[in-house]
Amino acid sequence: MTSETLLWIIPALPLLAFALVALFFHRSRAASHGLAVGAAGLSWAASMVVFVRALSTPELSAHPFESSIAWLPMADTWLRIGVQVDPLTAVTLFFVAWTVLMIFIYSIGYHNYGQPVGDHDAPGLPPHGASVTDASGHRHAVPSVEPMYARFFAFISLFAFAMFSLVLTDNLLVLYIAWEIMGLCSYLLIGFWYAKESARNAAVKAFLTTRVGDMFMMLGLVALYTQTGSLRYGEVLSSATLSQLTSSISPVFSLSWAGLIGLLLFAGTVGKSAQFPLHVWLPDAMEGPTPVSAMIHAATMVSAGVYLVARFFPLISAGWAAGEPLNPAMASMAFIGAFTALFAALIAVGQNDIKRVLAYSTISQLGYMVAALGIGAYVAAVFHLVTHAFFKALLFLGSGSVIHGMEHGTLHTGETIDPQDMFNMGGLRRRMPVTFWTFLLGGLALSGFPLVTAGFWSKDEILSGAFHGGHLAVFIVLAVAAFLTAFYTMRQITLTFLGDARTTSAAHAGENRPVMVLPLVVLAFFAVTAGWVGIPENFPLIGGLAPAWFEHFVGSMLHEAEAVEAFSFVPLATSLLVALGGLALGWLVYRRIPAGRPDPLRRPLGVVYTWLQNKFYVDELYQAVFIRPSLWLAETFTYRWIDLGILDGILHAMGRLALWLGGVLRNGFDVPVVNGGGDAVGAGSRGLGRALKAIQTGRVQQYMFLSMATVVVVILFYYFVILA
Repeated sequence: MTSETLLWIIPALPLLAFALVALFFHRSRAASHGLAVGAAGLSWAASMVVFVRALSTPELSAHPFESSIAWLPMADTWLRIGVQVDPLTAVTLFFVAWTVLMIFIYSIGYHNYGQPVGDHDAPGLPPHGASVTDASGHRHAVPSVEPMYARFFAFISLFAFAMFSLVLTDNLLVLYIAWEIMGLCSYLLIGFWYAKESARNAAVKAFLTTRVGDMFMMLGLVALYTQTGSLRYGEVLSSATLSQLTSSISPVFSLSWAGLIGLLLFAGTVGKSAQFPLHVWLPDAMEGPTPVSAMIHAATMVSAGVYLVARFFPLISAGWAAGEPLNPAMASMAFIGAFTALFAALIAVGQNDIKRVLAYSTISQLGYMVAALGIGAYVAAVFHLVTHAFFKALLFLGSGSVIHGMEHGTLHTGETIDPQDMFNMGGLRRRMPVTFWTFLLGGLALSGFPLVTAGFWSKDEILSGAFHGGHLAVFIVLAVAAFLTAFYTMRQITLTFLGDARTTSAAHAGENRPVMVLPLVVLAFFAVTAGWVGIPENFPLIGGLAPAWFEHFVGSMLHEAEAVEAFSFVPLATSLLVALGGLALGWLVYRRIPAGRPDPLRRPLGVVYTWLQNKFYVDELYQAVFIRPSLWLAETFTYRWIDLGILDGILHAMGRLALWLGGVLRNGFDVPVVNGGGDAVGAGSRGLGRALKAIQTGRVQQYMFLSMATVVVVILFYYFVILA
């Protein structure tokens, strides 16, 4: 089968699974997850075939795999849409296919498939919610299969279809459609447990917050189409088009059209990739099931935002060269990315929920990628996008495994605790060894542990790009953020797995089934090895051993190849210092935390710790500045003044006018004319009725007989009396 045919099949399979599960197989749990996982597996296999063929194709950036079809008629022509694979698409497709498949497999175990579900599903078993005694004498509730099981697999299949479509398309129109489908799926899956008010609120928050960025992005698409007459990548990113957009001036702040469109597209990334100030939706997205968190943070949503900027990097960076004015889009990305990386890392230090720490970590790491693109480190940003997907998917699935293990402990003990609070954990390395070792590898990769983890190589490349590019402020901010990342990661690992159990639930936690831990092992492999393909050629001792394949492969996307910079020990020493220093400090601070003891940082940090725990009160600020005024405006101005006062007032006045006019017509015309005439007609009708009543059918014969008898008598009287 040709590569071009496979490109159409890859996104079609999850879409087909979504349709089949939603319409026909939603009553069968086995069929629903079988179809979803089967489709993801086939898409993975096709993606790997395309990836291998892409690697063996010379000059793929100049001659990508592509195919298109005529979609919509437009006057005397057709709007064509298609698929394509270039180096950026190939590496993105690789990590999306792997992470999606692992998340789908993990989801089967996460939703307790195969466990007792009640007497209506498994005859002879106690009903769901009943207390039973196990072999060790402990009483606990019967575990159940997650309700809406089929719906979950239908939704994540649609989610996967949207991301595959976004990655493989060759035009911005389909990209935007897939972009919005992902927004819908995030709303449906974040609020999947819709009986919880917090889940419903989180879903609405995510949907509305990302819509802000999406509106600006849509304006960018409109502006781009107006200026170029096309949304296809090949035409929009051609040298002639880029030159036209750079040289023409827009009516907005005298920006070039390239600068304005770049800012509008970047605004879409700010919303989708949860950059400040639109970052507030992503931590609340933890209300959804853990596989959804992994999908959003690693495989789909937030990766799509960075992918958009990387895809249109030639447009966004157009005209930004030595001696030319500063590109507003690039400057905005560098500032917002660096600030977000530090801001979110600070907040993560003060969070106790195991998933919320990872959520702020994702925001921080996305800030790294955005800042790298802002300073022109294109390859480094894409490299970190790939490595981050693997170790962040691993960490989220690992956190779900921890939560499952803790819930297993609470079922045995009946203890009422928050199973996601790290201060309720401890000692889980002995109870959950596979989860511990895989989570440890993912945490070390996130921290940038030197040489052996993927995160080290991608982070070091970003720091090197900032240092050699002369962006010292960005370099310092990202270095501090990296130190905080290593610190809160070791804080998380120590509180969760090391030391002694701080609750009886943690002491009775148990490892999960192979269907959940096997994906962790696979992702842990990539969390370690994915960075080896990007070891710089000039790295001491081992640089010559690595072919720097990633830099050459993805770097070919740029119009001009990036020059190999002279090696400097400053960024390398910084990477080693912040990673090892942060890990060591995290272990020293949290290595001995007995049950009931508060966070050791609470007292020394004081009010600063309160600010960290409350996320710098950004949500409260938005409530005061945007949400409550909007609600007041809707309640008071729109509803009471406009709806009740004006609209309802007009309708009520029209109603009163109609009643008055009806009274006038009734008294002046209806009563004297219509009713009078009607009364007269009625009286005449009644008289006629009485007359007719007198000649009812029963008396007519009598009257006729009398009349005939009278006539006969008169005639006889005339002949016999008068004539005689």
